[in-house]
Order: sequence, then structure tokens, then C-alpha cells
Amino acid sequence: MNIYLTRHGETRLNKDELMQGHVDEPLSEVGIAQAHQTKEALKDIKFDAVYVSPLTRARQTASIISGLPEEELIVDDRIIEVSFGPYELKPYRKLGLWMTAYWVLPEFIPAPKGVENTKSMVARSRSFLEELKTKDYENVLVVCHGGIIRALCGVLEHRFKGLKWRPRPKNCEVRKYEL
Repeated sequence: MNIYLTRHGETRLNKDELMQGHVDEPLSEVGIAQAHQTKEALKDIKFDAVYVSPLTRARQTASIISGLPEEELIVDDRIIEVSFGPYELKPYRKLGLWMTAYWVLPEFIPAPKGVENTKSMVARSRSFLEELKTKDYENVLVVCHGGIIRALCGVLEHRFKGLKWRPRPKNCEVRKYEL
């Protein structure tokens, strides 16, 4: 099975460099254009299934790339973005020492209070991928978010603590894996 992991297109909050997390923000015009570019890049691939986070930005991106209406996407809560709790809608540069340290080195720094920890991210990712293994698909599109993609890639690559934190996934970047 080929898995095409894709981060959603840009939102206004991405552009403004604000922590998004569970905030349900739609794509910006740039994000819509990015999704169309990714659709063009993947046009020769027939997806047997399209899995998506429940958040609007991911559903919009998946619908554009796949050409499917949002009602036909397989929504899975396990691939929702990381919950940043009290840090959601805060500027990247004003998160404070603890959150900044955690986001730079989550393999070693514990999550601040109210922020989803990496153990939870990896458990969600592992559960999702184990279930996906039971399906008979050739090509699967998975559209989600920058934080959870780091855990999905880490699990797929058998990385230290189940995380592939660097490099940061860009909007509408596609990472292909064989499962």
C-alpha cells in the first residue's frame, strides 16, 4: 500500500504565524492554490481511499486534491492536529520558553500543561496506521496537519520515540510511504 501523507494548504493563521491546533480555520486563497498544485502533481494516481482530519482546512485540501466531495472523505479523529491548549492562537514568537523548548525538542522536553504530549500523538498515529494496514488499498491519500504528520512519519520510519520532527512539513507537501 502506498500512503501519500499531505499537510493541508495555508490558512490565514499560518500566514500570520499563529498556533492553530484545534482552531477550525479554512484555507486561504494561497492554500486553495497550493491544494490545486498538489492535485496537479498527483493527477496520475488513483486513490482507493482518502482519509482526513475533521478540521475544515484538511477537509478542503483533501477534497480539492482528490476531486471528491467532502461527504465522501473518510474523517478520522486520530489524525486531527495536536491540541496546543492555552497556546492556540498565540504568535509563534511569543509562546514563552517552555512551549518554545518543547516545540523545538519534543523528543526530550515534556509538553507544557494543557498541550497534547508526544506519547499521545504517537499512540494516535500508531493506532491509525495499524488499522490502515488491515485495508486492501493500493493508494491512500491522508490529509492532516504539521504536528501529527511528524508522529505519523516517525511511526512509519521507526524513529526515536516515534517522531520525525525535522524537517517541518510545508503546506501541501506530500510525503510518500509504503506500508
